[in-house]
Amino acid sequence: MSTVRITTVVGARPQFVKAAAVSRAIADHNRAGSGTRVVEQIIHTGQHYDANMSKVFFEELEIPPPAINLEVGSGPHGFQTAQMLERLEKDLLAKRPDWLLIYGDTNSTLAGALAAAKLHVPVAHVEAGLRSYNRRMPEEINRVVADCVSTLLLCPTRTAVENLAREGVVRGVHLVGDVMYDSVLFHASRAGQASSVMQRLHLEPKSFYLATVHRAENTDDVDRLAGILEAFRRLDRPVLLPLHPRTRKTLGARVAELEGSVLPIDPVPYLDMLVLERNARIILTDSGGVQKEAYWFGVPCVTLRDETEWVELAEAGCNRIVGTAPESILAAVNAFESAGAVLPPGRPSDLYGDGNSAARIVTLLVGGMEVAHR
Repeated sequence: MSTVRITTVVGARPQFVKAAAVSRAIADHNRAGSGTRVVEQIIHTGQHYDANMSKVFFEELEIPPPAINLEVGSGPHGFQTAQMLERLEKDLLAKRPDWLLIYGDTNSTLAGALAAAKLHVPVAHVEAGLRSYNRRMPEEINRVVADCVSTLLLCPTRTAVENLAREGVVRGVHLVGDVMYDSVLFHASRAGQASSVMQRLHLEPKSFYLATVHRAENTDDVDRLAGILEAFRRLDRPVLLPLHPRTRKTLGARVAELEGSVLPIDPVPYLDMLVLERNARIILTDSGGVQKEAYWFGVPCVTLRDETEWVELAEAGCNRIVGTAPESILAAVNAFESAGAVLPPGRPSDLYGDGNSAARIVTLLVGGMEVAHR
């Protein structure tokens, strides 16, 4: 029996969700006994180290425990990425895996891609081809560089495939769908049974707005963050705000000063978040993953950014891209409210695949060995 050895690099909460789906597909592949066994080693960079942002996700999603935790922690981009590079290089030199598997657009993604490329370890990038076309976003730089050095570019949408083609990248590009959809389908019913978050927070379905704010472009800009919070204060329903550690750090003592309809809480585990998303009346977010989860649960979404990688949602009328000016945010919420706070009828249902993306990824990793080592 032949063996394919994969080193998976993760470091941030959204990556844990995606990696869980692929790890589960790897286990299914091995149980099926196809003749090629896949051995996965997970390296956690420690980019997200808070227990609510890391440990609880591994436990709740039943992800195999990381073989290594680099424990890099937070810090400036250069410092953080350099620490990851140095430590990842040592492991890759020692293990020489067949694939280095990366997810998304974080500093962990960038470090993994660069470390592997320098050592001629083939890179497979899940969520390849996404573009905001805003080079001021650190995430945009990370994803562009990762795509440039990847052998397998695993795209969640047709738009992502087209983005790569415009850049002249066609070899190794595959439309696989979105592994986050796999995860939502797998966990949604379990979340409804296992989570008591609605009862704990004394919430009624569709009685509240749910908000997340974590991107550096918003948390590191005083005016942008102030505009977002001003809009939240002026909404006429409670705004539940799970506070990302970066946002809490920026606000400091001002967290206690949040008033009006804003209800700050600690970050919640994945299953709790799915229940809150499903029961929210409208979601306001700067997170890419939350934009998609809103769509899958049929909840209108207001995106607190000037652009989005998930353009399909805006085109379908499920998502309004508004920036951070209070009047723009309020206008978008009011527009959705005037339509009954429901998504438009006739919206496409298959924008992100059929829920079998992880299995396709495993098949490509197993079947792509010959191409990877040419």
